[in-house]
Amino acid sequence: MSDQGMPVNQILSEMRRLQAQMATAQQPSTEVVDPTQATPRFSDLLSQAIERVHVTQQTASDMATAFELGQGSVDLTEVMVASQKSSVSFQALTQVRNKLVQAYQDIMQMPV
Repeated sequence: MSDQGMPVNQILSEMRRLQAQMATAQQPSTEVVDPTQATPRFSDLLSQAIERVHVTQQTASDMATAFELGQGSVDLTEVMVASQKSSVSFQALTQVRNKLVQAYQDIMQMPV
């Protein structure tokens, strides 16, 4: 298998993994939820999402630097995919932020 074929296989396996996660997430849950169990707080989930975006951006930056320095272990396609993942995740986080700000403004404008 060529060096160029490997990133394609990795991308395909990642897409399949995400598709499987989506399929399991869309299935209706039949289990009874215990209200005494601790549910994750929104602020914790948001902090985790921000941290994941930061890690994605840092990984893309590190890969780009390694490629620029000519390290043989980093391929241009891997760098570009990491860069696009970073960009998409940041754009998604920005959209979530915009929706949160809009919701806050809507709530603040409601008559009491």
